[in-house]
Amino acid sequence: MKRSGGRWIAAVVIAAAAALVAALAVPSFRATSFAASSSAAPAGEVAVAQGLGPVALKNATVSGSTPAATPEIVSFILRGRNLFDLQSAVEAGQSPDLTVAEFASRYGQTAGAITALQSYLRRYGIASKVYPDDLVVSAGGTAAEFDSALSVQQQQYKVPAVAAHDGLAGLPAQQVHGTTANPYLPTSIASSVLTILGLTNYAPFSDDLIHTPKGVTASNSVTPSTTYTGNLTPADFAENYGLSPLYRSGLDGQGQTIGIVTLAGFDPAAAYHFWNNVLDMTPKANRITVYDVDDGPGAPSEAAGSAASDLDVEQAGALAPDANVVVYQAPNTDYGYVDDFFAAASQNLAGTLSSSWGESETLLQASEVVGGEVPGYAQAFDEAFLELAAQRQSTFVATGDAGAYDAAGDLGTTNLSVDSPDDSPFVTSVGGTTLGGTITATVGRANLKATIPAQRTWGWDWLWPDYAKFGYSNEASFAAAAGAGGGGGYSSFEPVPLYQDMLAQQGVANGGSYSGVQYMTPNDYGTVDGLYLPTQWTFAAAPTAAQGEGNGRGLPDLAVDADPFTGYLLYDPLASPALQSGWGGTSFGASQLSGAAALIDQYVGHRVGLWNPAIYGFAVSGSSPFTPLSAQGASNDNLYYTGTPGQVYNPGSGLGYPDLAKLAGDFR
Repeated sequence: MKRSGGRWIAAVVIAAAAALVAALAVPSFRATSFAASSSAAPAGEVAVAQGLGPVALKNATVSGSTPAATPEIVSFILRGRNLFDLQSAVEAGQSPDLTVAEFASRYGQTAGAITALQSYLRRYGIASKVYPDDLVVSAGGTAAEFDSALSVQQQQYKVPAVAAHDGLAGLPAQQVHGTTANPYLPTSIASSVLTILGLTNYAPFSDDLIHTPKGVTASNSVTPSTTYTGNLTPADFAENYGLSPLYRSGLDGQGQTIGIVTLAGFDPAAAYHFWNNVLDMTPKANRITVYDVDDGPGAPSEAAGSAASDLDVEQAGALAPDANVVVYQAPNTDYGYVDDFFAAASQNLAGTLSSSWGESETLLQASEVVGGEVPGYAQAFDEAFLELAAQRQSTFVATGDAGAYDAAGDLGTTNLSVDSPDDSPFVTSVGGTTLGGTITATVGRANLKATIPAQRTWGWDWLWPDYAKFGYSNEASFAAAAGAGGGGGYSSFEPVPLYQDMLAQQGVANGGSYSGVQYMTPNDYGTVDGLYLPTQWTFAAAPTAAQGEGNGRGLPDLAVDADPFTGYLLYDPLASPALQSGWGGTSFGASQLSGAAALIDQYVGHRVGLWNPAIYGFAVSGSSPFTPLSAQGASNDNLYYTGTPGQVYNPGSGLGYPDLAKLAGDFR
């Protein structure tokens, strides 16, 4: 594959119009197609991309103007300097290992630009603070003050709920503030601002956590080693993926710090109970610190997704029992999620981080079509991830739980799509597998049994033949209702990174060549939020594999167990019962690998940083620490992408599953 240019191309015109939910991620190789907004700009001002736009508000009802005194936090994400050079170094495995101050000096925005922005905001009564990396100005004021400063008029919107479907959780109805107008800044200031986030408090992100389907009342699935699956613990992860030799050598995470980036409130008592009472561990006392970013997400709430926060800390902290844990919790908003990562980077406490939240690239593409944005929103994540990489902080992000059809969760379409922000080339994207063995479960009064010959890419096609036991009349209807699997495929926004392009350049593998099994073939299309997408399809129970060629960054980078049927125990004090089995999702893998990375950092003697450039090199070294999931066909797929025999990289499972002790030796 030929490498496309990076995102760090300065736009001649800062395009206008707001983008919704997560504003837009437009790749650099398409940025030149954007023109300025057709709306007239106030004299001497230009429009700046913001987070909320017409896509979410399109189906919302306006209930009046936002009250003038409504308090708001708005984040001005600044354009970094010299980032193209840093991007090239990071993708080549040459991260510089900077302090935050060094990063700010080399890559942050200039003091003059920051002072000009803050002075402008003060004229409207808006107070602000600057993050230590000189890339974020966080401003606090009222709706009226921001309306005046940015030449907008915010409204109150009633956004309808997104119903749960395809085995995925929905989104609740929300009453939010927002604007579809273009925010403006003086020309002299706008050139240093990448994007403005916070002119809405809409909560767009979903966690990557999923349970066995409705109707499963028991799951005692036995692997060849007689481990009961659906009830696994972090110790089982350690045994399955080769961490045990590191423990036997005396490693426990001492001197390391694990970071959790989350969008739902977290109570440390949940993790301590899991470690002390469920696992019978004696982890380091007082090891958890919680930071509220942008005033935090509020109290723990089942509806808000606090179970995801619980599992992230429980899993990562158990695998490195003597490591400290810092939890960065922010509101479930566009500015909250971006600021969460910038906060972790600006503190530079954690050597390794994980996150379990995301949304589909198809939703971002809808924002592009409707709003006509510049790539500011996705670039904001990339800036944060680049800083983390430059400071040798490893970052792991879950790929989602809708298989190759990530947009099924937020747009209800079988358009092939991957998740964001794990699509960034500066994080390690974590996909899902199903463990090998015999899976048995009780569904109502019926029993089902399936044999998985060997660990495979997670996709619930193995479950579909038991459709009648779940009350469905045919396999096609059950497939539509139980469309879960590990996220993966090819990004529509991010170009191929150097470390993946290397596979083709060395002639050992073609990262863009894939095999696919098409269970669902579109036979009708319609307009969904401005995009022409599949709305109906035919179903094939046993599709044959076909070859294809992908463009863009391939996802994931690696994969571990995420199928709830071969999944884990979760302690969630807000649920009943609080301790439940049968939980899975790529959230588990992201947090588990972050905990494992803390042990590897301890073993190596320093932070490893972004794993990707190194692990792609290890995978083609002749003694790979990965087992590729390259079997081809409907027994090894994420509902579309399957393996190709002999291929090192396969979308849906990445490089495969790791032997973490061997990987630690390779890093050392």
